[in-house]
Amino acid sequence: MAHRNWLTAGALCVIVAVAAGAYFYSGRPTASQQAPAGDSQAMILPVDPTPLVVATKGGDKSFSIEVANTEAEREAGLMFRQDMADDHGMLFVFEMQKQVGFWMRNTPMPLDLIFVGQDGKIRAVKHGEPQSDAVISPGVPVRFVLELKAGTAAKNGIEYGDLLRHPAVGTVPGPGMPPADKGDSPTPGAG
Repeated sequence: MAHRNWLTAGALCVIVAVAAGAYFYSGRPTASQQAPAGDSQAMILPVDPTPLVVATKGGDKSFSIEVANTEAEREAGLMFRQDMADDHGMLFVFEMQKQVGFWMRNTPMPLDLIFVGQDGKIRAVKHGEPQSDAVISPGVPVRFVLELKAGTAAKNGIEYGDLLRHPAVGTVPGPGMPPADKGDSPTPGAG
């Protein structure tokens, strides 16, 4: 009987994993991301006290940001937001570096989507069309996505390889990241 329960539990885990994978990688908005009539409230998160800085070839560019670091916050994102300041954005923080896909369902504002790796370096800059279900993906695993008002990346010279600096980026541990050097490395400066 114990063997049968173990097999049942294993099968249940596989079903849950497949369902979760289908939800996150379907490439289309789920029912929860399609607002019912009358439920078009934009999510406004607190502005992080530390500005996000993008180190570009033309110098540092600073942005005030909201940080979306829970599943619910990432799912809502900038939906229903009508406008935002040119120096404002939303940083999406994922638990681990992975392939991600975004769409613009229920987002009336055109956006720049800046896909960022675990190391804080920009992997791709893409453009989002308002109200579109088209999937926007960098084609490489990323850990962060910065959404800015459309045209902000070009206007500020933000491009592939530039570096983002912010506590949310610099302190996020994850696979493939060396441990922080706390002065106990055998080689000075080695992580």
